[in-house]
Amino acid sequence: MKKTYKIDVDCANCANMMEDASKKVAGVKDCVVNFMTLKMNVEFEEGADVKAVMADVVKACKKVEPDCEVFVK
Repeated sequence: MKKTYKIDVDCANCANMMEDASKKVAGVKDCVVNFMTLKMNVEFEEGADVKAVMADVVKACKKVEPDCEVFVK
């Protein structure tokens, strides 16, 4: 399953760090952060609990870029 989330990040380097951190989260198959469109595309592992995984993704992103926002619906 793939989902797209709106993000708020200040620089392209921070977006890359968020992408790398998100890819390491259990339950994430792949993640692409696009700084130009301010969007995060996350592909989840089969059977993953999307809400729980995204909570971990947000925590991982906040560790590398405390000022970032990931808008999870």
